[in-house]
Amino acid sequence: MTAGELTETEAEDLLRCICFKTGPPRTVGVELEWLVHDLHQPRLPVPHDRLRSAYAALRALPVRTPLTVEPGGQLELSSLPAASLMECISTVSADLMTVRGALKERGLTLVGLGQEPRHPPRRMLREARYDAMEARFDRTGPAGRAMMCSSASVQVCLDAGYEEPGPLGFGRRWLMAHLLGAVLVAAFANSPFQQGRSTGWRSVRQANWSAIDPVCALAPPLHAPPRASWAAHVLDAPVMCVRSDHGPWSAPPGLTFRQWLRTKAPRPPTRTDLDYHLTTLFPPVRPRGHLELRMIDAQPGDDGWTVPLAVTTALFDDPEAAELAYRTVKPLAERAGSQPAPRNPLWRAAAHDSLADPELREAAMACFAAALSALPRLGATRDVQDRVADFTDRYVARGRCPADDTPSPAAPKDLRP
Repeated sequence: MTAGELTETEAEDLLRCICFKTGPPRTVGVELEWLVHDLHQPRLPVPHDRLRSAYAALRALPVRTPLTVEPGGQLELSSLPAASLMECISTVSADLMTVRGALKERGLTLVGLGQEPRHPPRRMLREARYDAMEARFDRTGPAGRAMMCSSASVQVCLDAGYEEPGPLGFGRRWLMAHLLGAVLVAAFANSPFQQGRSTGWRSVRQANWSAIDPVCALAPPLHAPPRASWAAHVLDAPVMCVRSDHGPWSAPPGLTFRQWLRTKAPRPPTRTDLDYHLTTLFPPVRPRGHLELRMIDAQPGDDGWTVPLAVTTALFDDPEAAELAYRTVKPLAERAGSQPAPRNPLWRAAAHDSLADPELREAAMACFAAALSALPRLGATRDVQDRVADFTDRYVARGRCPADDTPSPAAPKDLRP
């Protein structure tokens, strides 16, 4: 075996160990993606050179939250793991205020929408990774480019949970994430438009995610133990590309990571290749030691993102709320059927109909009530509790979602910031 070469057994062992790191839930994080528009002329696309200049200035700001740029120029703030919900909210809110101020000086603003409503996808980052990703996704249609260059989300990161069973056990949390995930899609759907047209979906962002690839955007089977199921899913997923120092990154069509391990062609894979392969998979819930919930559309307003963060954290990390949420969403498994999320009937109804779907509305009402009861126990401030209560009254109780308030791109009124 050459230096660094990885065997199939070693790969399986690594995946079982690194993807579900169990222990008591102690930390929380959030990854916020934003569209960036011209502050005064939001209907016009922002030139990429202007975005590059603004982002160069942002990197000099005294913020604690790492800033990155997505392929289409979307801006992402990824919090460090926080010891509590309020620590996470306070740190990210302060950094967001700094970022917003710097962008405003340059005539730019952050926009909380799940999908760019007016302009076609435009890739800003010209890197080998994104060249390979674009080529891969183009095989199945335009959804991949829309995801890469025009989408934005609120991603909630939570500890995997205890090894033991129970409301905070990692097996329970893994299953609940894939059922509650549909409720979160429905409640926070915020992307009804694309390229200037109404799509018929409350979350066209989620519709695009489900269409980007036959494998890489899907959840693994949920009937098997999580570690074994995820390891098999990763190894049997096609390789997006084999990285090289020279020339474009590509891979033989249909080559899975398991086949690569066995054939060792075009070169023997290494641990670094496995780590990279994991970054090319985009399931709605991604285990990275912790659980990364990736299904929530970006939210409107300066602090709209705090509502899905608070609700999700409460439903996972408060034992009483977790038990109530699990009992609420468990019956949804029958509707999901045997197809994986996000392509099953439950998730498609969540993205298309949102809380106009009676079953999803009923589940959301119960889950939001449980979250509201749990937030004081998690130390949430009155302000955060009030935001969740206001969202519940405005949307959940009425079977609505933020998409229902999004003005048409053709309307005279500008989009909400």
